Amino acid sequence: MLAATKSFRVDELTVQIYNNESEMAQDVAAIAQQYLQNVLQQKDTAAVLLATGNSQLKFLDALINLGGVDWSRIILFHLDEYLGISSDHAASFRRYLRELVEQRVHPKQFHYIEGDTLQPLAECDRYSKLLQAQSIDLCCLGVGENGHLAFNDPYVADFQDPYRVKLVKLDAINRQQQVNTGQFPSLENVPQYAFTVTLPVICAAKKIICLAPDKRKANIVKDILHGPINTKCPASILRQQNQATLFIDTNSASLLADISNY
Repeated sequence: MLAATKSFRVDELTVQIYNNESEMAQDVAAIAQQYLQNVLQQKDTAAVLLATGNSQLKFLDALINLGGVDWSRIILFHLDEYLGISSDHAASFRRYLRELVEQRVHPKQFHYIEGDTLQPLAECDRYSKLLQAQSIDLCCLGVGENGHLAFNDPYVADFQDPYRVKLVKLDAINRQQQVNTGQFPSLENVPQYAFTVTLPVICAAKKIICLAPDKRKANIVKDILHGPINTKCPASILRQQNQATLFIDTNSASLLADISNY
């Protein structure tokens, strides 16, 4: 296991800094592996809520390659999906997770949000009932450049959201990020609406790991840790979760105040 170069707390949130994304991914994979092993020693199955995006690629690959997890006892969910694109679309989160995870580990179940449903409100209800029936043992997160968790963008995020899953309109920063990371060729191609699991469901997970590497996340990492806790930066809610850890690298930590003071 590769130890973090720095570990500290901001309010209730544990923060760990690594030299680079690769070292971070390897360590987080080992942490997740050990945690899932412990959960499966105590009960028959474990439920995991997965994120997508570039921040998850190395971590998920490392976790799978590490082995030692009985995936036949793991029930998987995912955090979000675009409205109106098929599961075979190049930017579909279902495709991402099917190819990167499901086809490699063959979990007990993988519950997908059906983004191309003809009845989106009924799909919100269906997925909400699945989540209501299953407590989440581990939630894996990334952070958007606007501070979103899943598709809880600043103007739709609600720390006391009454819904488990909802349909939201994506903001301009979020949609542009999808273009910048190569998910879509232009802004016009990015769907305007998406399904998202809400913040109370995320915060109810028994363990939360949030990965935010890369220089382009430096501004939002600074806002998460040094700004106010409010929905202008949805990920700031993590500072109230003592079961959560934010994993960053020296690039995404580059705008923090002198970390030697932590």
